[in-house]
Amino acid sequence: MGSNAEAPKITLYTAHQCPWAHRSQIVLRELGLEFETVIIDLTVPRTPEYLAINPRGLVPALEYNGRILTESGLIAQFLVDAHPSHLSKTSSEPGGALWRYQANFFVDTYFSKVQPLFNSTLSAKGEAKEIEGTKFTDAIVKEIEPLLADAAPFFGGSSRLTIAEVQTGSFILRVLSFPKYEALLPKSVLPTLESKAPNFWKWAHAVVAEKSVNAIWDEKNVAEKTTARIQKITAAK
Repeated sequence: MGSNAEAPKITLYTAHQCPWAHRSQIVLRELGLEFETVIIDLTVPRTPEYLAINPRGLVPALEYNGRILTESGLIAQFLVDAHPSHLSKTSSEPGGALWRYQANFFVDTYFSKVQPLFNSTLSAKGEAKEIEGTKFTDAIVKEIEPLLADAAPFFGGSSRLTIAEVQTGSFILRVLSFPKYEALLPKSVLPTLESKAPNFWKWAHAVVAEKSVNAIWDEKNVAEKTTARIQKITAAK
């Protein structure tokens, strides 16, 4: 549980179908921290009670010893810093600052270069979905594949999850499962990644096999809700 003598009191306000909120589940479970879960229904307006906790109305929100923390990436980094573990090196240990830079660079690259193309593929229809899907896989091959050259099986040669997997794991679950659903991703995504991005392919399968990553994952439910959300958005255009 890290260096704290007394276990913190933690409440996680979350929605299991949200990949951003899922990050908090991953890091809490990987650190072995006990926490209470409060589910927030994203399909209805937020209650005044929840808006008092997080005025933005977003999930996750984390209450940690009475203090409210928001924004999933920052929550994960806080927990990793507050509870030193295998998930990250410290800045003061040899090579630690560079390792942290590289892990942050990996996460930033994924969400700036790859995730937008994943999103555009989800919302595309017909032939456009294949075109966008190709852009998405091309981005993984170009941007992510080289950064996983030394994965063993996790980022930076680690044999256990790192902060890099904490921040991306819930999204990787969707990359590997959504091609099974015609309305979401093209079927061609998986064979393309397997043949053109072997580092990513091996790493991604190792990530989604970890219990802390897949503990709350309900593929069918998430796929159905994502499909419904996309249909609602496209119908409104």
